[in-house]
Amino acid sequence: MLTWLPARVVALRAKVFEKVNGDNAITFPNDQVGPDRFQELYSHPAANGRSKGAGLSDLFWYWLSPGPEVHQEHLEAGPRYDDVARATRTFLAGPSDALAATATRCTAKVLDEVLTGRVTAVRLRDLMMPVWAEYFYELVFGEPCPRYARDLVVGHANDVVTSLKCTGLRHPARRARLTRYLKARLADVRHPLPETLSEAEQVHYLQGTYFNTAVVQMAEAMAHLLLALAQHPEVARRVEDDRYFAHVLDETFRLYPLFGIAHRITTADIVLDEHTSFPAGSVLCFNYPAYHATGYDNPHEFDPGRWESTAARHEHHIPFGVAANRPCPAWRLSPIVMRAAAREVLRRVDLHSSVTHTRSLPSRGPCLLVRDGPAPRRRLAFMRVRDRWEDVWRSVVQLVLGTAMVLHAHRLRPAGRYFDTHDTQGCPVRH
Repeated sequence: MLTWLPARVVALRAKVFEKVNGDNAITFPNDQVGPDRFQELYSHPAANGRSKGAGLSDLFWYWLSPGPEVHQEHLEAGPRYDDVARATRTFLAGPSDALAATATRCTAKVLDEVLTGRVTAVRLRDLMMPVWAEYFYELVFGEPCPRYARDLVVGHANDVVTSLKCTGLRHPARRARLTRYLKARLADVRHPLPETLSEAEQVHYLQGTYFNTAVVQMAEAMAHLLLALAQHPEVARRVEDDRYFAHVLDETFRLYPLFGIAHRITTADIVLDEHTSFPAGSVLCFNYPAYHATGYDNPHEFDPGRWESTAARHEHHIPFGVAANRPCPAWRLSPIVMRAAAREVLRRVDLHSSVTHTRSLPSRGPCLLVRDGPAPRRRLAFMRVRDRWEDVWRSVVQLVLGTAMVLHAHRLRPAGRYFDTHDTQGCPVRH
């Protein structure tokens, strides 16, 4: 069996991200800026460009369409970004108890649909995606999510994450169905939308922020958390302890960060010292997994106990980015709702899995949900063998489809063409 292939493909994808920008892309940590200065560089005021001038932007805009030009993570600094960020904070705010209660209710609703026998086989990302489709629909519209809308959101979010992981191609028509639905519901949104965006851009803001990124990232985060608990039952038994659960989350985010490489474009020269400088226009690629693997004993082991004697803020640990340079807006919400959802799952079932757990998780996290009694050993053995074979053929698919999409994005140049005709605040450029 070609067991070496999946790791090689993951490494090759990382190299593609590094090289797609050409010679002006630099990946950290490296010999020039090691892990001890990683956050210093990441936090620099001039490391604040987001899309203009980076070849990697074409690839991300291609994957995130429609509407990447108004996606909060890809807006350049300025009034539009401030307006959009302010709106996002409003939608994600609320009392902790209320946020947690909604997460528990949405998780219970999906589990009621899924759990039909003593043992239920699932892919954890697929299990959790409708949970977060329900959840963010309630945050946006203030009412329970109709099944038709949930199916649209899940179809769209799954299409985006599948293409991001290069396990499938994009389906623009599927994405457009959600766009049409949101356009018809625009007047029903419970909070004011960014005033600097047109109506069409407001639709894309909703679609990209809440029904793409939020649903995908939360489903992915929960898949990692639940798979880790499935493979470490001694940890799962202790998650009712709030303090210990915080350690479990810290370790999950450390070992399986949701970001692989985050890029920033320098908008001015950066001089860290007399030997270390980067000219304006440099593309800085920050490698989260590499950074999170430095400064720890046995960094590749899942060990929540390591956080008993230290705090995440003192370590190489930035799962939500850095406060000085666009941290994830869900940094407060995520731990609250993940704890609520995980406890509702564990209240209903025991988790068992025998698959390989990788950061990229292209397998979507195969797992058995067991209501009573032990997990069937034969099914776990079959799951292990099937996972190994799937890894091999999926790696070939990723290599082929990933290459095709990189070339297609390079030909279309969605970000490059946009900035050929618009300034960084989305205003038409007169030539």
